[in-house]
Amino acid sequence: MRTKVAIIGSGPSGLLLGQLLTNAGIDNVILDRVSREYILGRVRAGVLEEGTVGLIDRAGAGERMHREGLPHDGVSLAFDGRDHRIDLLGLSGKRVMVYGQTEVTHDLMDRRRQTGGLSIHDAEHVAPHDFDSGAPYVTYTKDGVAHRIDCDFIAGCDGFHGVSRRAVPDAALTTYERIYPFGWLGILADVPPVSHELIYANHPRGFALCSQRSASRSRYYIQCPLDENVADWSDDRFYDELRRRLPAEHAQAMVTGPSFEKSIAPLRSFVAEPMRFGRMFLVGDAAHIVPPTGAKGLNLAASDVHYLFAGLEEYYGDRSAAGIDAYSERALKRVWRAVRFSWSMTTMLHRFPDTGEFGQKIQEAELDYLVSSTAASTALAENYVGLPY
Repeated sequence: MRTKVAIIGSGPSGLLLGQLLTNAGIDNVILDRVSREYILGRVRAGVLEEGTVGLIDRAGAGERMHREGLPHDGVSLAFDGRDHRIDLLGLSGKRVMVYGQTEVTHDLMDRRRQTGGLSIHDAEHVAPHDFDSGAPYVTYTKDGVAHRIDCDFIAGCDGFHGVSRRAVPDAALTTYERIYPFGWLGILADVPPVSHELIYANHPRGFALCSQRSASRSRYYIQCPLDENVADWSDDRFYDELRRRLPAEHAQAMVTGPSFEKSIAPLRSFVAEPMRFGRMFLVGDAAHIVPPTGAKGLNLAASDVHYLFAGLEEYYGDRSAAGIDAYSERALKRVWRAVRFSWSMTTMLHRFPDTGEFGQKIQEAELDYLVSSTAASTALAENYVGLPY
């Protein structure tokens, strides 16, 4: 088989890139080691920047998002027993869209099927080859039969544990990592959200987040030790702890119900540089991970897609390599800004084991300054809604 761009990974970044290429008449094939059903069964975050919304619209997959998604004009920071709203729209002129990553993936899969794009699932032993030459290719096995796809370029959209980054020689890669000494215990429940906007809570017992997937589905998190056992947490115990960390008005108004998903997620910051290796490009989680505190994971993947698609469109339309040559530098500049913001939000809102009462007072002073200073609130709003591409 021959194509112009072989895309490894059919999560949101791979599907978004593939659809933009298809719309532009640039042949591409998407490969994934797991099934379509498995991918759609993964529950992930869903706070979308306006830039991400615009790219989904450009891909032709935004109709349901605009019909069912929840535009948010602000977020709340809860500390010292009170709520402090950050007016995202008023301060930055932009809003965010709450729409689950699973739904984004579903919409992009449907759009790809409608437009005849080729996706190969349950592909075993996927591997990129010769991406440092002028003739890269990807191999895989399907139903016991070996296959090869020759291509012009390879896009590694296969996540943190994928094969793309692991195929790069260690000497060619520099990585930066910060492991945080806690995790997030999260639940999904079909109950109305405690608030129509997200609440980020700083409390002496630890961080809490009240989020949502729809007007009837809530996503709640509490900070917990990394060695915590999720089996030890009944729904009642979780809700009781969440209430303790929220202002009284929210704790009293909370509607509880049985969870249908409960898990503990570790937090880390990770960046791999560069993001281009000859004719292979790393995209999204294959190149970087951020703690979810800043709501940047999916949005960073989308900005990578923006830069890579622009470069490939320029290459095939104008026969210019300027865009693909600049891909890594452009993407990483925005990545590091988002990494900084996510680190800042994480540091400001969580209990760290070694900070003690002094650290608590510093956090409270920082939060107080943030909500009382228009300049500081504006900086947070601009970063939260997404810096320009």
